Amino acid sequence: MQNRLALVAMLSVAAVPIAAAQDPYDPDPRIAVREVVRDVVRDHVQSVMRERVVTPRTARAYQGRDRGPEQTERFSRKVKLGRDGRFTIENIAGSITVTTGSGDEVSIEAVKRTRGDRAQLTSVHIIVDERPGRVEVRTDHTGRNDRVGVDYTVTVPASTGVEAKSVSGDLKVTGVQGIVRLESVSGNINAASLPKLESAKSVSGDVDLSDASPEADLNATSVSGSIRAKGLKARTLDLGTVSGDLVLSDIACSRLGVRSVSGNVDYSGTLAKSGRYDINSHSGNVRLALATDVGFELSATSFSGSIRSELPMTLGGNSSSSSSSNRDRDNRRRMGPGHATHAVFGDGSAALVVRTFSGDIVITKR
Repeated sequence: MQNRLALVAMLSVAAVPIAAAQDPYDPDPRIAVREVVRDVVRDHVQSVMRERVVTPRTARAYQGRDRGPEQTERFSRKVKLGRDGRFTIENIAGSITVTTGSGDEVSIEAVKRTRGDRAQLTSVHIIVDERPGRVEVRTDHTGRNDRVGVDYTVTVPASTGVEAKSVSGDLKVTGVQGIVRLESVSGNINAASLPKLESAKSVSGDVDLSDASPEADLNATSVSGSIRAKGLKARTLDLGTVSGDLVLSDIACSRLGVRSVSGNVDYSGTLAKSGRYDINSHSGNVRLALATDVGFELSATSFSGSIRSELPMTLGGNSSSSSSSNRDRDNRRRMGPGHATHAVFGDGSAALVVRTFSGDIVITKR
C-alpha cells in the first residue's frame, strides 16, 4: 500500500500543468513529463500488475515478517533442461539469484522464511513445471498468511534464456548467455554480463546494469529508483525513471533514449556516426561527458537552466572550420538560461537532442 500511495503521489505531481517555454525546438516542456509517465509508468505497471502473481492478497505478502523468531524450511531440486532452454521463475516475496554452471541441469535451492507460526510455511508451495526445453518455477501462497517469503538461488546452463519476476524482492542475474527479462514491483535489480538482456524493470527499486553487450534493444525503467549502467555496448538503449537519477558510464550505443521526471542524468561515453541520442529531464541536470572522435549536431533546450559546453561548438548549425577560438568562447557565453541552442561540434554526424525544464545542461570532454 505504501508503494502504491507513493506511485499515485508521483503521478499527481507529474500531471501538474506547467507554463510552456518559448522554445522553437520544443515549445512545450510538458512533453518530457508525458513521455515518462506514458512510457515508464503506464507500460511497466500495467505489464506487471496483470500477471497472476499480483492480487490484493498476495500484494500484502510478507508484511510483518520482522516479528518473532525466524522459522525456515529448505527446498532443493535439480531438473534436466538441456542447451538453449528457457527458465522462468515468479516469486511473491523474497530474493531471486540466478547464476550459470556447467552441465545441462537447472539447480533450484530455496529457503522459505517466516517469523510467524511455523505452520504457515506449509501453506506456501514451490511449484516446478517441466516441459520440453522449458522449466517454470513459481511460488504459490494457498493460505491466508502474510509473513512467508521465499529466497531462491538458481543455477542454469550458460546458454539458457531467463525470465524472472518478483513482487517484493531483489533480482540478481549474472553470466546468462540467453535472452533475459527481469521485472520487480518492490525490489532492486542487478544484472551483469548478460549479452542478450532485453528488459530490466522495477516499480520501487534501483536498476544496476554492468558489463554487457546486448545484441537486441535494451529497455530499463524504474518508477521510484535510480538506474545505473556501466560498460554497456548496445545497439539501442531505452531508459526511463520518474523519481531517480540515471548514471551511465562507459557507454557505447547508436541510439539512446533517456527520460526522467525528477532526477539528474549523467552520461559518459562515445557517440556513433549517424547515431541519435534523445535525453529528457523535467526537473534535473543533464551532464554529458563525450569522446571527441565523433562530431554531433546539438539541439538543446532549457526553460529555467543554463546550457554550457566545454567543447568548441559553432552556434546556428554552421560547422565551418574557420571559426576561431575567440568566437567559440563567445558562443559558450551565449548559452545562458532560458535558451534553445542549436550548435555543431566537429562534422555533426551524430544527432544529440537534450531537453530539460528546470535544470542545467553541461557538455564536457570525456
